[in-house]
Amino acid sequence: MENTFTKLEELAASLKAYINTRITSVKLSVAEKTAQVIANMIAGLVVAFVFICFLIFSSIALALWLGEWMGKPWAGFLIVAVLYLLLGFVVWIARVKFIRLPLMNILIKQFFSNDHESD
Repeated sequence: MENTFTKLEELAASLKAYINTRITSVKLSVAEKTAQVIANMIAGLVVAFVFICFLIFSSIALALWLGEWMGKPWAGFLIVAVLYLLLGFVVWIARVKFIRLPLMNILIKQFFSNDHESD
């Protein structure tokens, strides 16, 4: 009988150690995935900043060129502003299809990649 209790105590200790190891593994996995997502977001923000700078300067150049071509500087800026307004409406209408769903898919792929290794 004492042998059975000893084995049960050993089993309980092993189970406790296994659960603690599993919890630590999950914590490390979550930390790794979170670090990957944050790193990708920072890289994306840097690229977006550079792209926005390019877009601003090229928009100013286009507006100045259109204004010179039309003989009225304000007209070039007005045309560029109307183009951005139309682009804004298109993006707003298609925001779910072109922004939200791809972003959700990217985040889901990052969080659930390499999950087969832990099983």
